Amino acid sequence: MKLKHALMAAAMAALPLAPIALQSAHAVDLSGQLDEVNDSAGLGGDAGSLTTTIGSLISVLLGFLGVIFLILIIYAGLLWMTAGGNEDNVKKARGILLNSVIGLIILLSAYAISSFVIDQLGTATSTG
Repeated sequence: MKLKHALMAAAMAALPLAPIALQSAHAVDLSGQLDEVNDSAGLGGDAGSLTTTIGSLISVLLGFLGVIFLILIIYAGLLWMTAGGNEDNVKKARGILLNSVIGLIILLSAYAISSFVIDQLGTATSTG
C-alpha cells in the first residue's frame, strides 16, 4: 500500500515537469539544426551582455527552486491529509509547510534583490 502511495506522489510531483521533459526531447530532435536552436535560445554571437546572462541564470535557478517549493507544499499537504489523526504526522506536515513558506519568502526576497542588482548593473554598464 505504501508503494502505491509513493508511486502516486512521484507521478504527481513529475506532472508539472512534463513540459520541460517534452521540450528537452524536442531540442534533441533538432540536433541537426544547432544554429536555429542557438538563435532561439538567445545564445548566438550577440547573446547580450554579461548582466543578461547572469539574469537568465538566476531566473532559471529561482524557477527551479519554485518547483521545489511546490513539491514540498504538495508533500506536506498529502502528509497532513493522510495523517489519520496521528499528531506526529500533523506536526511534521506543519513544520514542512512553515519551513516551505519561510523558504518562499527568502526566495522572493532573493529574486527582488537580484533583479534590482542586475538592473543597476545593466544601467551602470550600458553605453549611451
